[in-house]
Amino acid sequence: MSEENLRYSREDLAEFEQIIQSKLTAARKELSFIKETLTRNNESGTDTTAASLKVLEDGAETAEKESLNQLASRQMKFIQQLENAQTRIKNGTYGVCIGTGKLIPKERLRAVPHTQHSIEAKLARRD
Repeated sequence: MSEENLRYSREDLAEFEQIIQSKLTAARKELSFIKETLTRNNESGTDTTAASLKVLEDGAETAEKESLNQLASRQMKFIQQLENAQTRIKNGTYGVCIGTGKLIPKERLRAVPHTQHSIEAKLARRD
């Protein structure tokens, strides 16, 4: 097997790096928005709300905060995965499936640029 079959070209890696960078920028903006929303929710509140409605609002507010915290957590994990993919580009291991050792198809990397598994390896992990 030649070296070309084990690694993507510099041009391909540059394309993937651009995709990753655009996704990172969008993910960081979204995380910032979620954090701002959480901060605003902590500061908001009305003193004129009736007591019985206040209990319902508190429950809804708590559920919303939990949901936003979960979104923020997922977004931070996604950002970390994208940053790890950038590291793999720099160290020359990007696009190589950790399960099979084969190149992950470009179409998969374009759709899921942070993946470390080919579809074949991903399906094998589920069994």
